[in-house]
Amino acid sequence: MDKSTYNHYLAILKSELIPALGCTEPIAIAFAAAKVCEVLGCRPQSIEMACSGNIIKNVKGVTVPNSGGLKGIDVAAVLGVVGGRADKNLEVLQSITPEHIEETKQLVANGYCKCSLIEGVENLYIIAKAWAGEQSATVEIKSKHTHITKITKNGEVIYKQDDISNTAETGDKSLLNVKDIIEFADTVCIDDVSELLDRQIEMNTAIADEGLKHSYGTEVGRTLLEFYGNDVRVRARARSAAGSDARMSGCALPVVINSGSGNQGMTVSLPVIEYAYELGASKEQLYRALVVANLISIHQKKYIGSLSAYCGATSAGCGAGCGITYLHGGRYEDISKTIVNTIGNIGGMVCDGAKPSCAAKIASAVDAGIMGFLMAKKDRVFQPGEGLVQGDVEHTIQNLGRMGRVGMKSTDVEILNIMIGK
Repeated sequence: MDKSTYNHYLAILKSELIPALGCTEPIAIAFAAAKVCEVLGCRPQSIEMACSGNIIKNVKGVTVPNSGGLKGIDVAAVLGVVGGRADKNLEVLQSITPEHIEETKQLVANGYCKCSLIEGVENLYIIAKAWAGEQSATVEIKSKHTHITKITKNGEVIYKQDDISNTAETGDKSLLNVKDIIEFADTVCIDDVSELLDRQIEMNTAIADEGLKHSYGTEVGRTLLEFYGNDVRVRARARSAAGSDARMSGCALPVVINSGSGNQGMTVSLPVIEYAYELGASKEQLYRALVVANLISIHQKKYIGSLSAYCGATSAGCGAGCGITYLHGGRYEDISKTIVNTIGNIGGMVCDGAKPSCAAKIASAVDAGIMGFLMAKKDRVFQPGEGLVQGDVEHTIQNLGRMGRVGMKSTDVEILNIMIGK
């Protein structure tokens, strides 16, 4: 692999696999609110959050972390104002105290924060507005959860940056393809990725343990172990689901995300970790398999976008299946078959917001990835012309992206209308 491509792939991993505390959509709102306070230079007398439909969809049903069990855009925003730290990015609510929670309850009850839907914008879009006397400030976020595109103070633009693509810091995702991902995984210097992946292993394992030890959400992970047994295929699903059980219900433990999502970060990594332990794989083998899993998931999501009506757990479950295939010695042909088999199976699962039932969707996605691997192991694969499946894996991935990004636009609108009772 040439050095330039190698560096881009490494940059992609470093920019994508970052820690986040709680569901990333309410956290993005808290971050925007904390940042607008910082710009204003004082505590606002009132704030307003204008968000895209997909942001509203993913905040409506999920517990805001460190909130004492509270939900809602206004809760996330007010917590960001009273106790958030914008310099912590997706861990903005890390230092919230019981006093902050009580103050938030009072301010929310008094209508301190107004919330509105903004239409005709990107799927990931937030504007935070704040006022204090004659002073005002706004912060605009789009495309990525902490990517600030514009800041104004007292009506004057003081910062603007729209382009986030193809930079040295984030890597050029257009270079991603299955063959090169596998070559990168085979040849990457372990010292370049070990710290990054150790953090993913440690954080995501910790929240899976938490989800299995305690009663969170609807306990999908614990249900799987209680009724399906203790086979590695069950444990891979259960641990991923348990992490989501905890996270969607307000657990304050951080996770390492993938494609802007903590649920996807857990889905893509925890099954691979569980299979590595089952197989007695070395730490190096686990690292390389996680590189495959993470990059295959990111590769699919680059065509779909951060938020849509398409459930991102599907792409992550597919990535996990590819990581498991890699652990078993599979390379390009087998991994391609795993991808095709997974896409041909659950390529249409919809996203109806972040909430406890995400854990069940994660279990289904991981199951599909594992079945895709097992079929590939026996040289069984869905054929070109069957639904979204094309003659090669890259075209099949592109078809999936087109369906998720373009084909499901109207589905996304209807889901949002149903959720807000429109």
